[in-house]
This record gives sequence, C-alpha cells and structure tokens, in this order.
Amino acid sequence: MSPPTFSVVVVTRDRAPLLADALRSVAAQTHAPLELRVADDGESPAVDALPELPLLEVTTFPVRCGQPGAARNAAAAGARGDVLAFLDDDDLWRPGHLAGFATAFADPALEFAWRDCDVVRERVRPDGTREELARATLASDWVESLMRTNDYLPPSGWAVRRGLFERLGGFDESFRFSEDWDFVLRAAALTRPRRVPGVTVEVRLRESGNASAEFGPERIACLRRLEQRHGLPPLEPRTFWEVASVMGARA
Repeated sequence: MSPPTFSVVVVTRDRAPLLADALRSVAAQTHAPLELRVADDGESPAVDALPELPLLEVTTFPVRCGQPGAARNAAAAGARGDVLAFLDDDDLWRPGHLAGFATAFADPALEFAWRDCDVVRERVRPDGTREELARATLASDWVESLMRTNDYLPPSGWAVRRGLFERLGGFDESFRFSEDWDFVLRAAALTRPRRVPGVTVEVRLRESGNASAEFGPERIACLRRLEQRHGLPPLEPRTFWEVASVMGARA
C-alpha cells in the first residue's frame, strides 16, 4: 500500500517574516508533502514574501474573509492529498512532523490525528528576530472530559483525512473564534481521534496578534454557542499557554 499523501494548508495575514519561517519548516520535512496551499487573508499579497521553496508545489489563494476557518476552507477546497495538515503562519513544524503522520495514516481506519506541541511565548524584535521568553508542553492522550473544558489540540498539530474534512463541511464559518474547537468536537463524534506522540510543533504566542488572546464579546459569544451546540459546561476563554498551565497543574 502506498503511503498517504499530504496537502499542507497554511493561513496567513500580513505577517511576512513569520510566514517565511513557517514555510521553511514545511520545506524541511523529512516526508515531503504533495502540495502546499496558502490562504492569504491579508492586505499585502503573501506571494511577495514567499521564500524560495524549489522542492514544493505552492499555490496561493487570495481571500478576504477575516477569519481563519473560512480561510482554511478556501485553501482546502480542491486539495489533492489524502490527508490535510494545517499550519498557522506564526507556528513551526519540526522536520519529523509529517513523517510521524505518514506512519500513522498508513492505517486506513485513522481519520483524525494530532502531534504534541510546545507552546512558546516569544517577542519579535524590530529586525524580525524571534526571542523566546518561555516554553510549556501540551502532550496528552485523548481525554473526552478534558476536551470538553479545555481545547488542547492546536490546529497546527492536526492532520485530517480529506474525506472526513469534506463530510464535516470543513470549519463552521459562522464561528470567528473557537472554530477549531468546534471542528475537533464534531470530528470526535464521527471518529476516534488519535495522538501521534512526540513534540513536533511549536505554537508561538506574542503579546499581540493572537486570536486566542482575544477575550472580547465576540469570543465569549462563540464560547456560549459552543457550549450550546455540544452540551459543554461553562467555558472560560484561554490561550494555549493557559491551557498548558492548567493541564500541567492537573498532571
């Protein structure tokens, strides 16, 4: 049986230096993807900032939707890979990320999987240099009760069989926030999510520019809708850094 092929879906919004780092981490994979699909949701064309990636097939999709779920859907539409792997423009993969998924998805029954990640608090200096301030790890098996109170699966760590993604209709574009948490819960209703152990993802957070750090009325409204849709207990808005802290305290 041939190993599964991967379509990598990246969403970006006016963060050219960070995007370049993310795409270089895709190019460094020991298991090369079939294609790289970039949804450009910014004001400045991302294609102008793409680094040289001679061994990758790269397609850029200009979108103007202002929310990651819709942007990911736009880039995923028409993807050719057996499996979709997601990466946000400010996050990074380590070289063995897709190789671990390739081994796992050799099992045809597997439809949704994720890798462990380090959550990194960082500062970006004026010259574009990234300075690490602190680091914590998110690494847990699937625990449904935990997932119902804390979203501990960042999208940059996911891989989803394309057929499942299409059956679910992709991300629910009515959620401007928590669309990823909603997707995981809907996927888990149809299949058993599987952890592929090993930290291969860096989810990187700064003081500004992080959707998970937006605690305004719209974020709260999305959490209330999430509670209603999935029968969840009252949820608190948290960044992935805060989720890692909560899980570390419970370990």
